[in-house]
Amino acid sequence: MKIATYNINGIKARLPRLKEWLTETRPAVACLQEVKSQDKDFPAAEFEELGYQPIWHGQKSFNGVAILADTKAGYSVQEVKRGLGIDGPKEGEGEQSRYLEADIVKDGANGTERTRIVCIYLPNGNPLPGPKFDYKIAWMEKLRARMLEIWAEEIPAAVLGDYNVIPEDDDVFAVKAMASDALMQPESRSAYARLLADGWCDAVRTLNPRGGVWTYWDYQAGAWQRDHGFRIDHILLSPELADRLVAVGVDKEHRGREKASDHAPTWATLRDN
Repeated sequence: MKIATYNINGIKARLPRLKEWLTETRPAVACLQEVKSQDKDFPAAEFEELGYQPIWHGQKSFNGVAILADTKAGYSVQEVKRGLGIDGPKEGEGEQSRYLEADIVKDGANGTERTRIVCIYLPNGNPLPGPKFDYKIAWMEKLRARMLEIWAEEIPAAVLGDYNVIPEDDDVFAVKAMASDALMQPESRSAYARLLADGWCDAVRTLNPRGGVWTYWDYQAGAWQRDHGFRIDHILLSPELADRLVAVGVDKEHRGREKASDHAPTWATLRDN
C-alpha cells in the first residue's frame, strides 16, 4: 500500500497538477493540505471520476485538509474524527481546518483490513514570538495527546502531512537561512522529537538517515532553481506500520511543473500485511 501526503497550496489553482500526480503515481491513500476551499466548493466529483473516494474538512481561503482513497484498488474511507478541539490564535476565531482522521478499509481474502490515517496541516507559527507561535506549540501538544490515544488502540496507523517543522539541521539547505524561523525553533523541534520518543517512526528519516531530502521549495529568491529546500512534510508510522515500511520518496519532478505547488508529494510504500 502506497500512502502519500501533498500540500497542494490551493486545490482550485492546482487541480490539473493534482490530477496529473494521482493518475501518474496512483497512491492508495493521498492526504492533502492547504486545500483552501469551503466544504461546498470542494471538487469531489473530479476525484470520483479518477476512482478516488474523498473526504474533506474545508475552510474559506485558508488551511483545509482532505483524504482520498483509491476505490479502483479496493479501498474505501470512513471518517473517524475532524478537528482537535483547539481554537485559532485570534480571539473568537474558532477552530481552523487542520486535522482529519479516517480509517482506510479494504476487504480481502483474510478479512477486512483497516489502517488509521491522520491528515494534518500543522500551524506555521510565524511571526515569533507571539500568539501564532504559541498556537503552534499548543496545537502540537494537542496532536501528541491524540496520537497517544491512537497508539493505545494498537492499530496500524500513519500521521501524514505538513508538520511545518524542520526536525534536524540536515533537513534544510542552510541552517543559518532558517535559524530565526518558527519551523526550526527549539520548541518546535522538541515537540516533534517527543512524537518520535513516544514510538512513532519518521518514515523518510528512517530510510534516509543522512538527511538531505527536501519536500518544500519557496517560490521566492529562486529557491527551486537553486535547490534551496527543506523537509517539513512528514509521514509518522505506528510500530504496526513501521515494520511494513519498504520504500519512501519525494516526487520532486512534480514541483518543477508549470503552476505547481511549492511542496512536492511525499510517499511511503508499505508491505501488505
